[in-house]
Amino acid sequence: MLLEIEDVSLLYGRIQALHGISLTVNEGEIVALIGANGAGKSTTMRAVSGIRPVASGRISFAGQDITKMRADLRVRLGLCQAPEGRGIFPGMSVLENLDMGAYTRRDRAGVAADLARVLELFPRLAERAKQPGGTLSGGEQQMLAVGRALMSRPKLLLLDEPSMGLAPMLIQQIFSIITEINQQGTTVLLVEQNAQQALARAHRAYVLETGRIVKAGTGAELLHDPAVKEAYLGVA
Repeated sequence: MLLEIEDVSLLYGRIQALHGISLTVNEGEIVALIGANGAGKSTTMRAVSGIRPVASGRISFAGQDITKMRADLRVRLGLCQAPEGRGIFPGMSVLENLDMGAYTRRDRAGVAADLARVLELFPRLAERAKQPGGTLSGGEQQMLAVGRALMSRPKLLLLDEPSMGLAPMLIQQIFSIITEINQQGTTVLLVEQNAQQALARAHRAYVLETGRIVKAGTGAELLHDPAVKEAYLGVA
């Protein structure tokens, strides 16, 4: 088991955002978290990446307790997030943004190989290598955010709303690339409001409602679950 979240609760001031959630991610999987706005999906990601401290519970990664570990040390362990809203550095070039993803690494040959891999996955980034990140389109910025996260060579890639604000054709492309990244050996934990695409790609998935996990199963099971279809897929 690569990631294990056990009975985790999290507070924003006096507001409890997560109520004792538990989930697992096994090596080689794509695991999706789906739910409405405010369900706690991004909060779960922030707890895993170390951006928000948990109030109680335990988070383990690759057999190590990381509950109280700093976020930067989690990156060194192999846990990296492409955040909601992309969070690229707008004044830096595409290549400089990608270099920032590898800031914890000292293996020059490995970094060069991963840069070539990212530019092969995202040919658009290769075409715009010297362009400032802030001048890219929304879809290109999303590609850059994912590529930057891959430059840390993560064991677990956290993707928070990768399709947000993208045109339908680009959404399809982003999800195809997520599948390809997974097939190349990277485990993925995916938060996504596009439940149809997420469940179609995921090996397993969890449904979050108001900070609680209310359903779990394979992607295919949840894709055909009547309650999930009605609530998240627009099928009565």
